[in-house]
Amino acid sequence: MWGRSGSVAYDVASVRGLYTSLSDGWTYLNAHDCPQIPERVSAAVARSFRLAPSVPVPEGHTGSHSLKTLGRPEADNLLEGARHAVADLVGAGAECVVLGPNLPVLYSALVAAMGPQFRSDSTLVVSPLDRPEITAALNTANVQVREAHADLGTGEAPAWQYQELVDGTTRLVSLPAAHPQLGAVTDVAGIVDVARGRSRAWVVVDASAYAPYYCVNFDDWGADIIGVDLGQLGGPQLSALVFRDSAMFNRLATDPLRMAGFGVAPGLAGGAPTLVDHLANLEPAPEGRSTRRARLIASMDELSSYLRGLRDDLYTFLGTWPDVHILGASGEAAAGANMERLPRLTFGVQGVPATTVHERLFDNGIITTLTTPTPLLTDMGLEEMGGAVTVGLGPFNTYADIEQLIRVVASLA
Repeated sequence: MWGRSGSVAYDVASVRGLYTSLSDGWTYLNAHDCPQIPERVSAAVARSFRLAPSVPVPEGHTGSHSLKTLGRPEADNLLEGARHAVADLVGAGAECVVLGPNLPVLYSALVAAMGPQFRSDSTLVVSPLDRPEITAALNTANVQVREAHADLGTGEAPAWQYQELVDGTTRLVSLPAAHPQLGAVTDVAGIVDVARGRSRAWVVVDASAYAPYYCVNFDDWGADIIGVDLGQLGGPQLSALVFRDSAMFNRLATDPLRMAGFGVAPGLAGGAPTLVDHLANLEPAPEGRSTRRARLIASMDELSSYLRGLRDDLYTFLGTWPDVHILGASGEAAAGANMERLPRLTFGVQGVPATTVHERLFDNGIITTLTTPTPLLTDMGLEEMGGAVTVGLGPFNTYADIEQLIRVVASLA
């Protein structure tokens, strides 16, 4: 398919057909807040809720492994399937995956389970780019909490500052792979390198904002734990912590499979494999036999390339209007900044309240969101500019969607 951004192999028309919700006439630019759910995923969840209490028919030839699950409900298989799907999503083993209802619950459970590692002088490092609910969960640890700082011009948390934040007392370092509203991508590998050189702390990375656009790989980051909210990818309301090595469980005070303290609905878990299959099949599979992980890597590479072009157009054309301010990208403080950004941004129009911008977009059939204030966004001047609107692209968005957004904003600017 050809577009203003160049020639790409990504077939967005076919991808749009996988989302029946797009037939309602709205232009959805709110993937950061409420991702559209593929039809196959919603159907898989409905089917899983029906099947969860039932008992599978025994296989014709049973062995010792089959006897262990004889008479057990299908729910057990659904949970196991979800662990394998999340493992393929991040490039890990299924035995390293801990499921939970959401990431704040899992993070709270993690710091509780790490109790034996915490001493009276232990420290934990959090990031200003973390979602407030994640930071609140980490603050339940009975240790000293140190907070990194962000560049108020770009929204980036530089890796160099961790030289001062991390030392021999540090037991856990938390950071997101990207800011969910600003779109600023974190130098995870750089921060991990600093942490490795100064401590034996575990580094936990929230990949929820990053994973909808790029393939996640443990080796690329070097992290110890990766958190992911499947709901942010258009999947069921289910989250997971994935450990680099199951041997890490030996250092936890709690059985990792029950670490969250709450059961996961098997019906929701049943949608996880279909979600990962959906992402792996956005583009035709490579020739020959291939694993789901291999198909996922190839598919996400095509998606990343396509959305990178839309992102560039979005930033370029919105940035040309002098009355439009893009948080973290406009102004002298951000000029010349060389950093990767997701196809997301948060902007305001000078002299126009954000509620007016949001309503004008809505009146023209465009779904965005009013930006939710956070301490970082407040420090960057969110309230001073009269609020802002956040835009997040999904796998189904087109250049026509970007043009429509630009035309409406131009009528205000």
